[in-house]
Amino acid sequence: MVTKPLAGVRVLDLTNVLAGPYCCYQLALLGAEVIKVERPSGGDLARELGADAARNSAGMGISFLAQNAGKKSVTLDLKAARGKALLRSLARDADVVVENFRPGVMARLDLGPDVLRSENPTLIYCAISGFGQTGPWRDQPAYDQIVQGVSGVMSITGDGDSAPLRVGYPLADTIGGMTAAFAIAAALSAKPRGAVLDISMTEAVISTMGWVVSNLLVGDVQPQARGNENMTSAPSGTFATADKPINIAANRDVQWRTLACHLGRDDLLDNPLYSTREHRKANRYRLKAELEKNLGTRGAAHWVKVLNDVGVPTGPVLSVQDVLATDQMCGRGLIADVTCGTETLKLAGSPVVVNGQRPVPETAPPTLGQDNDEVWGALGLSAADMTALRNEGVI
Repeated sequence: MVTKPLAGVRVLDLTNVLAGPYCCYQLALLGAEVIKVERPSGGDLARELGADAARNSAGMGISFLAQNAGKKSVTLDLKAARGKALLRSLARDADVVVENFRPGVMARLDLGPDVLRSENPTLIYCAISGFGQTGPWRDQPAYDQIVQGVSGVMSITGDGDSAPLRVGYPLADTIGGMTAAFAIAAALSAKPRGAVLDISMTEAVISTMGWVVSNLLVGDVQPQARGNENMTSAPSGTFATADKPINIAANRDVQWRTLACHLGRDDLLDNPLYSTREHRKANRYRLKAELEKNLGTRGAAHWVKVLNDVGVPTGPVLSVQDVLATDQMCGRGLIADVTCGTETLKLAGSPVVVNGQRPVPETAPPTLGQDNDEVWGALGLSAADMTALRNEGVI
């Protein structure tokens, strides 16, 4: 059974912080050999980021740990002539190069796709950037929060009082990285192999907003920040109970009727304000208030059980800590224990289960340059060569 579909694929990871490292982490989890190429002075900036100051100082920040397990690390100064030559040599035996520098940086280093693919015509060169390699925005700085703002995501997140609101995790970086991993996996199956992939984080995010974009372009419906309400149906959203909020998705007429009856609110079924889906949508907040009168008599756990039992989709609103502790997450093995020196790290595995097995990282996130001897030695460099390169600051 194939559980590592990318086994035998070599990826050069020239990326930094999140979008690119997350992309390459997904490839590593699926079996690719990922060689992380980092600057000798400090490496990936994420090594210095995270909630633990001591780890940051040691160059193993939690932000780095999150998406770099299972990779190798080498150091290389891409501005040095010998550093450029070494990267070109690595590219000859690589299947994929991934970078997330600003557009034009690799070309100015004389290491752009034309140069590297002249060394290896079957190479897949993937560039991840905020806005893409072309267009009037291409040279603008593009951090996750910038992309969340310009993509329209913030304008529809929150409600009338809180929007525009940032999504509570680096949405754009992560979606951009996953889009790049998907594109690379597709390009690896092409015959003949070889491609230049231009991944815009902004376009990746907009692509995921399909219903919102289509409602605007096709239906001429102006997107709005609707908080926890489902714009397509009602009652569908977040509701208060006696203790904690719950989500109810009574999107079908039969679910709506069952909900009303089970709450003892048959009167609502006869109310013309709620007689059709469109009426319920138009009067959603009045309907929400009526339902919460009854939902407020019992706690969230009660309603989640009894409403699901009668066929009304209902779920709790959990914290990150709570969901990771559930039997569902623990039982499916999303979080793996990875030995890192004298400690055990808990890290997320692949979101994909392959033939009943979840790919998880098999080795710890690498210390900076820990694989220099192996990788550069395989190119024919002697111990003396590597000592000289270290003294010159090339590796």
